[in-house]
Amino acid sequence: MAHSSDWPEEYRRGLVVVAHADDAEYGCSGTVARLVSEGWDFAYVLCTDGSKGSSEPGMTEEKLSGIRKKEQQEAGKALGLSNVTFLGYPDSYLTPSLDIRKDIAREIRRQKPDIVICQYPMRILDGGFGSGHPDHIAAGENTLAAIFPTARDHMTFPELLEEGFEPHKVAEAWIMGHPEPDLWIDISDHMKTSIKALTSHKSQMSGQSFQEVYDRMIEWRGERGKGHGMPQADAFRRIYYRR
Repeated sequence: MAHSSDWPEEYRRGLVVVAHADDAEYGCSGTVARLVSEGWDFAYVLCTDGSKGSSEPGMTEEKLSGIRKKEQQEAGKALGLSNVTFLGYPDSYLTPSLDIRKDIAREIRRQKPDIVICQYPMRILDGGFGSGHPDHIAAGENTLAAIFPTARDHMTFPELLEEGFEPHKVAEAWIMGHPEPDLWIDISDHMKTSIKALTSHKSQMSGQSFQEVYDRMIEWRGERGKGHGMPQADAFRRIYYRR
């Protein structure tokens, strides 16, 4: 069991890979806000174009995709991200595939992160918000496959070498949404930044005010911190690739 700051001091770069705009804001934005404030460089990779997540009459896929891209860019500014990459795969159709694996591996080689944060690559049958979305599952599987062995091995997708992207070995993956986390990070001092980023996704807020979202997130992330001496926390399952 590990708690805040239980990682090597030389870690200074992080990459978050998720399926949709707002997934990271719900799952790990407190951690990102904290680590950026401590001098880390953080970047995001969004796998889908976000073109399906609306019940608004008259909305089109093209329009929604553009809205959600702008919202994610605003969230990134709130968090202090160095960059956001949009892979642009169709929303709701994401699958484990070699093309997506290669694209994520390219971004790992480009960003050279110490840690990669991604989604849980399995279906949780007990329910819970977002637990059964196939895009989340596929994003997690593609990311873990990209970390190991794809981004590490020079003979996997040699065209990446031709593009100038040298192999990179990630130190750790932190998995969001795992039913048995073993890393808790205290985000109590960074909740306002985290929720400012989350509420940048206005198209997904169902008309809720900042205060309504704030109150709900304080309660939700308070549940994560219970028993760990943290008023609010993010929680992850940790995979080590190098020490």
